[in-house]
Amino acid sequence: MSKMKPRSMAGLIVGLLALCAGLGAFLVPLHHAGPYGIPGRGLVGGLLCFAISGVLIARRMPAIARGIALIASPIVLFFALYGALAELEEVVVLYAEDAELRLWIVDHDGIEWVSMQRSKAVEHSIDGAKLELLRAGITRCVVPRIVGDPVANRRTFDLRQEKYAMQRLGSVLGMFGDGPGPTTITLRLDRCE
Repeated sequence: MSKMKPRSMAGLIVGLLALCAGLGAFLVPLHHAGPYGIPGRGLVGGLLCFAISGVLIARRMPAIARGIALIASPIVLFFALYGALAELEEVVVLYAEDAELRLWIVDHDGIEWVSMQRSKAVEHSIDGAKLELLRAGITRCVVPRIVGDPVANRRTFDLRQEKYAMQRLGSVLGMFGDGPGPTTITLRLDRCE
């Protein structure tokens, strides 16, 4: 039988942090105007945070369960907080035929631009397709066009760097590097005619 262990102050604090991060993963996306759903990473991160907080906050729990929860908590907290914080600023949804793509967006010379991995654009058949875009609570038709220009790719990255605090933080942490990666593409979102 597993040894039961009362909660420690450190476990209680981490448990409360996990509970707050879990709530944030679900509540932060709700501030967007329009019918935005909960993003997948937020859903998973939020649920895992709730599980960890339950194990760490409970009065009596097997020592092995508390140990596993404490070991997993930094990773789970990072992903839940990153998912929630990425939603604090403007997020749009591009409705592909088979997916809802949540993206950061920038404007340059009256044109909307987004970036993603080329493989994602190919997988969802985005280039040249008539798709719906949800921005600021308004859904409208757009035609995304891959722009194969390294200057446009760099400009979009730099504009996102200026606009999004989470991209700046991600760059400091080494998640985004100092520019667009070799497989990153830029899409110009043209209005449907």
